[in-house]
Amino acid sequence: MLDHFFLPEVRPFAIAAVMIVIVGGVEALSMLIGMSLSDALGHAVGFDHGHGDSSFVNAISWLNVGGVPLLIFILLALGLFSMAGFLIQDAARLIAGPLPVVVAATAAIAVSVPALRASTRQVARLIPQDETYAVSLSDLIGRVGEVVIGPLDQGLPGRVRVKDIHDNWHTVNASAAPDSQPLPKGTKVLLVDCRDRLFIAIAATDEIAALKNSQD
Repeated sequence: MLDHFFLPEVRPFAIAAVMIVIVGGVEALSMLIGMSLSDALGHAVGFDHGHGDSSFVNAISWLNVGGVPLLIFILLALGLFSMAGFLIQDAARLIAGPLPVVVAATAAIAVSVPALRASTRQVARLIPQDETYAVSLSDLIGRVGEVVIGPLDQGLPGRVRVKDIHDNWHTVNASAAPDSQPLPKGTKVLLVDCRDRLFIAIAATDEIAALKNSQD
């Protein structure tokens, strides 16, 4: 079994599997000393490229990079790539023989990318997050969300849950617009601005909410 694990045709997938063990071990050790590698990565690595390449922003948003902690995203990506690669090479070996490494790796990526999107969307529903680190925050301006921790006023920020253009959910810090009435939990709000990762929200009328939903 171990001989099969170290065969040249499965080497990229074996490396990915080993990386899962290494990254998971580092996370466990970091938690033992009172830190979290996942939290550190989430805050250190940002993808807020409001003026960057829109295709890049769309790609990471489609993959739901910000829907789960970055470390979990990395582990899911490595795991799916590794599993897909081993299964592809096992199937090829039964039919005619193992595929060239480049072909097998390309096929594994093609299989694992949509599986990664589906997996992150499922995991995101199970893991509550206080904020998002991955999509361009400017892309959320003009979106209608719902106050989940409130009320929103001009004091301490609350939280608004909002969908991006790819139907991925994000929970962001928000305050009510100046001179606005407090916006209680459950209120539909329109995100009108973002300053230093803090969104400014106003109450969304039924007409605005319906219009935004129809445009999505």
